[in-house]
Amino acid sequence: MSGAGAPNLTVDAAGLRVAIIAGSWHEEIMSSLVVGAAETLTASGAEHSLFRVAGAFELPLAAQVALAPVAEGGGGFDAAVCLGVIIRGGTPHFDYVCNAVTDGLTRVQLDAGRPVGFGVLTTDTEQQALDRSGRPGAPESKGQEAAEAALHLAITAKQIREEGPTLRLVPEH
Repeated sequence: MSGAGAPNLTVDAAGLRVAIIAGSWHEEIMSSLVVGAAETLTASGAEHSLFRVAGAFELPLAAQVALAPVAEGGGGFDAAVCLGVIIRGGTPHFDYVCNAVTDGLTRVQLDAGRPVGFGVLTTDTEQQALDRSGRPGAPESKGQEAAEAALHLAITAKQIREEGPTLRLVPEH
């Protein structure tokens, strides 16, 4: 499995507010992804709220709203963990949705300057998705991994913002 060699991204995230945004397709898989993310956020000390959307295609807009400042009509969350399931079928629909979701969530993260944990499973079969869902007996938990990555980036970005102005790359003369 691709989880081999994964880093330890555990952080103290007390004081952070995180939106878990989850699609509604493949409920057995989704519920395990959500549990993995929620348990990880709780263990880190972060506050979190769950929002459900129709499917993976809707994740980018929901993340954009969640991460936008409250003054701009957004949720003001510090990070978003986006969870979805896209299983390849017999048409190119899979490719279009995967690309749109990936590009959309990347854009949201960069535009907002806040982390988006990518927990969108893009698999060839339902069994591959089940194996990554974090359900009992599954070898991987992509919900947990997406939450860990979002929290770790939130803490790292905060450190960069706080320490960045004091760094001197060119010695003074």
